[in-house]
Formats: sequence, C-alpha cells, structure tokens
Amino acid sequence: MKRITLIYILLLVGITGAWAQTRLMNTGNAAMSNRDRFGNQIDPNALPDNLNNDSTEIQSLPPKLYMWRVSEKLGEQIMIPVDTVTLNFQNSNLVEGMYGHYNYLGNLGSPRLSRIFFERGEQEPTIFMQPFSSFFIRPDQVKYTNSNIPYSNLTYYKAGNKINGEERFKSYFSTNVNKRFAFGFNIDYLYGRGLYANQSTAHFNAGIFASYIGEKYQLHATYNNFFLKMNENGGITDDQYITRPENMADGKKQYESSNIPVRFDGTSNRNHDFFVYLTHRYRMGFNKKNIKLTEKKTPTSPQRPSAATPSRPAAEGPATEQPTAPMPLPTGLMTDSLSRDSLMASLPDSLRQLQPASLMDTTVTYEFIPVTSIIHTVKVERSSHRFKASTEPGNTYAHTYYQTGMSNDTTVAFSVKNTVGLALLEGFNKYAKAGLTAYISHKYSRYDMMADTLGDRKLPVRYSEQEVFVGGELAKRQGKTLHYKVDGEVGIMDKATGQFRLHGEMDLNFRLWKDTVNFRARGHVTNTLPSFYMRHYHSNHFYWDNDNMDKEFRIRVEGELNVARWGTNLRAGVENLKNYTYFDQNALPAQHDGNIQVLSASLNQNFNLGIFHLDNTVTWQKTSNETVLPLPQLSLYHNLYLLTKVAKKVLTVQLGADVRYFSKYYAPAYTPAIQQFNLQSESDRVEIGGYPIVNVYANLQLKRTRIFVMMYHVNAGMGSRNYFLVPHYPINPRLLKIGVSWNFYD
Repeated sequence: MKRITLIYILLLVGITGAWAQTRLMNTGNAAMSNRDRFGNQIDPNALPDNLNNDSTEIQSLPPKLYMWRVSEKLGEQIMIPVDTVTLNFQNSNLVEGMYGHYNYLGNLGSPRLSRIFFERGEQEPTIFMQPFSSFFIRPDQVKYTNSNIPYSNLTYYKAGNKINGEERFKSYFSTNVNKRFAFGFNIDYLYGRGLYANQSTAHFNAGIFASYIGEKYQLHATYNNFFLKMNENGGITDDQYITRPENMADGKKQYESSNIPVRFDGTSNRNHDFFVYLTHRYRMGFNKKNIKLTEKKTPTSPQRPSAATPSRPAAEGPATEQPTAPMPLPTGLMTDSLSRDSLMASLPDSLRQLQPASLMDTTVTYEFIPVTSIIHTVKVERSSHRFKASTEPGNTYAHTYYQTGMSNDTTVAFSVKNTVGLALLEGFNKYAKAGLTAYISHKYSRYDMMADTLGDRKLPVRYSEQEVFVGGELAKRQGKTLHYKVDGEVGIMDKATGQFRLHGEMDLNFRLWKDTVNFRARGHVTNTLPSFYMRHYHSNHFYWDNDNMDKEFRIRVEGELNVARWGTNLRAGVENLKNYTYFDQNALPAQHDGNIQVLSASLNQNFNLGIFHLDNTVTWQKTSNETVLPLPQLSLYHNLYLLTKVAKKVLTVQLGADVRYFSKYYAPAYTPAIQQFNLQSESDRVEIGGYPIVNVYANLQLKRTRIFVMMYHVNAGMGSRNYFLVPHYPINPRLLKIGVSWNFYD
C-alpha cells in the first residue's frame, strides 16, 4: 500500500509539473500576442522589458486567484479566503482543533468529539465516519479555485521519530483551462504510528474537482475516495501509569508510553468511503444594453524633427497617449432606441459645453442579467465499515451473537440523492430584493449488514429506504447592510413522512461610532428520525433493530456580535432537545423521552500592544441533564505571542505559547467495537479535565512559505498529570512537531 501510494503521488506530481510548464509557456505566448490567456488586452508599455526586447526568457503573470465552496443541497457559491494565513499555522494539524475544543484518543487521525455542543454536526454519511471530521470532508467542504495562473500547495507535518512519530502530507493543485473552466486535485495522506501500543492510524484521500462558471451554465463536480485504517488498543489498563507512575514502575517518576499495557491487541477498524457529487444550473435572462461616453483621443500636434532623432524632438521622451476614464451615462439614459444625437441633447448643459458631440465616442456594451435558474444536484456515495479482532478476552463484552474469541463485523451503506430546483434570482430588477427557490429531493439508501441471528446466517440482511422532501429557500445575498436566508423542507414519502427542517440566518452591518459592527442571528427547528445506524445494526457483540424510535425534535436560537476594531466576537445561544438520541452506558442507542436544554455563551477577545498579542476564547455552557448529555461548563483557550516582521519586513515571525483548559466532567467513553463515543459505565466512571495543556511554538512566513516548530504538551509530567481527553486514553507526552507549507504560482 505504501509503495502504491508513493507511486501515485509521484505520478500526480509529475503530471502537475508538466501541466504547469505547458500553461506557463501558453501564458508567455499570450503575452507576446498582446492578450493574456483570458483574452484580455495587454498594454504593450506594461509588459516586462524582456518581452518587449524579444528575450527568450519568459516571466509569468502576477498571481490572482480566489476560492469558494458550494452548498451541498443547491450548489450556491460561498466565497472563502485563500488558505495562506500566517497566524497560528502551528495549530492547523491538531486533532483537538485550532482552539482545543475536541476530545480525541491521543494519536493523529483518531476519532474525536467536540466538547462544545453547538459545534457538533449531524451523523452523516454514517455514524462510523462522523468521528473522523479532522480528516474526512463533505462535498460542501471541497475548495474550488479560479486563478490566472496554475496554483498549487504542498504541506508536510511531522512529529516524533520513525518508530512512534506521525506524518501528514497534503497537496492541492488547480489550474484554469480558460477564464470559465478550472479543474484540479487534492491528496491527503496521514500516518500516525502512535506513542502508545497498538494505536497506529493510516488515512488516505485522493480527490479531483472541476468547475465551470459561465454566464448561463454553471457546474461544480468532485470525486473523493477515502481509506481510513486504525488499530484499536481499548485504552491503557490502569490510569495510574500516567497519574501515579511511581506506583506502577517500582518508584520511577515516569513510565515509557510505549511500554504501558493496553487492553486490546490485534483489533482494528477500517472505513472506506467514496462520493461523487455534481451540481449544475442553467440561468435564463436578458441582455441589458449599457452606453458609455468617452472623450475622443486628440492627435499629438506636429513637432519639428531634430537631427538626432528624426521622429521626435531630441530632448523629449517617447510620446504616449493618456487614456481617459469612461464617463457613465446619467440614470435613465441607457435605452436601446437612444441615438447619439438625442443622447447628447439629453445631457446637462454643463456637460454638453465641456464635451461637445464632435469630441465624444459612444461605447455600447451588453450585460447578461440572469432572472431564473434551473438547478440539479446529484450525490452518489458508498461507505463501508469493518471491525476486526483476532483475539478477545472472555469478559470484554456482555453479549456475543456470532462467534467467540474473535470478531469480523461488516456493513455497507449506499445512497443516491437527486435534488431539482427552480430559482427566481435576486437583483434582476429593482423590485427583486431577494431570491426565491423551490426544490424537490429524492434519496434512495441501501444498507447491507450481517445476517439475522434467527435466520440464514450465511445471507446478509439488506435494508432499503427512500426519502422525498419538498422545500424552498428565500435568500438575500447582495448588498452591504442586510443579508438573510431562510430555507425549509418537509418529508412527503416513506421514511421522510412527518420529518421537517427549518433553518434561518441573517447578518446586519451597521455603524457604531467609528466602527462597523456585524450582528448575526441563526436558528433552526427540526423534527427528524434518528439515522439508520442508530435504528439498525448487526455485529458480533452489538445488535439492535429499533424501528419504534421517535423523531428527535430540536429548537435552537443563536446570536453573534462582531466588532473587528476591538477584536471582539461574542456568541450566545440556547437549544431545547426532545427525544435526544445517544449511546448509553452499555454502548447501545437510547432516547431520552423528556426535554433537555443547553445554554451556551462564548467570547473571543483579542488584545495587542505593539508587537505583543493576547488572544482569548472563553466558552461557558450548561446542560439541564448532565447524566444523559455531559458537558464541561468552562472551556478556555489563551494564546500569548509576539508578532513582527524582520529582514526588511519580508519575514513574518510569530513566537509564543498557548494553553487549553476545560473544567472537570464525566466525558463520554469510547467503544472500539462500534467506533462511537458513549456514556461511561456506572462501574468505571472517571472525571477528566482540570488539566492545562501548554504548547510553545515559533511560526514563520517568508513570502510564499510557512514554517512552524512547536513543542507540544510542554508541561507533561507536571501538576496532576491527568492528561486524558477520553477516559483511559492519554494524549501524547511532550513531543516536538514541525510543519512547512509552500504555495506555488506557476
């Protein structure tokens, strides 16, 4: 597998280099013909000297690019910043997230669960892929790029050594065939050997994407293939190997992490997922005629030639014409039947006197104004899961349904979803203040699982479900002051019957003294059936068919306030849950028949004094039922650093230390046989938290290259030593991490 992966990477890199070289030559040829490769006219006076002098050396154009994502349901474009941010690059590969909000098993690429309830997503496509959100991406997370020259990025992370270290390689490439059509690929390979026994991970993703943005027809397509392999050790046998090593190591003050006994050997989980996603639309509208007046260019008055230069005076430089800016017509003058004479007659007297008709040029252009869009989106996805154990202690599981001493559990999910919509677009005339879209979606899902224990155990059990939803969206995305979007859908067939979702969001920008304040509001009301694998699953030790589960009803309201000048972001929200679905103390699906309320408030406040900065994130949350839905009340992140530019201001330097902390609580445990987080068993409850995790780092950027060096968990072995984010799964001890990222524009 490693050799195949390496060959695949080298092949793609070779193709990338050949394509980039070809595009660079085409760029040079376009410049020589006074047009760029998008067909835009180039001023010969602005060309590099080597091109004007017929030099054989070719210089590329300055890079211009932008990135966006698309919404999965209707394919709406969402602009995002290009990933070239210098600040806090050292946190970009941490499984616990940029601000340390995730619980995870300690190793790179392991399952994780956010401690902040409002950050938890839906269980899609299956419950087995959901814990790998640090690696797995959905169609609405794929980045599309449009650029005037090929763009590529290579990123490499490394920590530890070849025996127990971790590595990750990421590549991204995108190029334009023309100004409308672009395509590219991405590769993501992760290998975490693990500082504790039987903990290694190996994930690989390869994807391709393409976009076409025309006036009438637009298309986005992507294909991604994920392989996720993970060895399971079940956690360490005794927490005292971390918290009280002197009790376990004959008086020694520490215990080597690789020698700490673990619960499982020869146990692993495998996930394979691929999806093909296509969204395209055809826009219909009309051509609007625009007329502009520009001043005619007057010829240069004749000069008497000199002996030195017969074509121009000896003392003067080359004669150039100064272009004049086009003068837009007054409002109401852009009509098809308007002649040039009547146009001049309609101008004010002052303009007519300054710019008589004989000195004016009329330029007529046509602009396409879209009115209606026909939208089609399709997604095909297949996800398989396998749990395998070659040896199992006799008292590990409460039930065994198929075979003793070993397990080989498998399941496969396949789905096809089509969405067709009709949109009336925003802004095609002055009365169209918002866009309106209606759509219908159909999803077919098929699930294959292990045979029924009461039937023919040689034949797999197949379930199939269909869902049909009708919905609509009202959205205002244009303008600077107010934006909003409201979308809702209701199920009308099979499993979708009785389900509905209503989401709304808005943002308002207004002036407060000399600052611009941004206010955002979000909310949703949903009544949805628990996911398929919460209702059905067959395996060697866990088996359930819960067709009688009720729909889960949720209401959430959130508000957010941003003041960029003050460095302030304040968020607060409340959610009510009825029939909350979770994994109980026995790692089985359960529903709470009452109501649970969750309150949350978060403040991001950044301070700076010259080159010294202090960034702070404080999150408070409260759950009304800590037994069913345990959450830490307080989560903190603080980052103290020095930020400056050196070496003639071409090298950006960030030096600092950050700390993550959360209050103690009974965090969810992890069960490898279902690869899920569940409530801790009553006989083995432990609190985690109350322990700060400190990292010290240096983060540098030189032009297009970013580099960081970080000492992770520098305070290991100090204080309470209770460095668990999941019960019985300690995080890595002190570890040196490095990373580098290059951006290429050629």
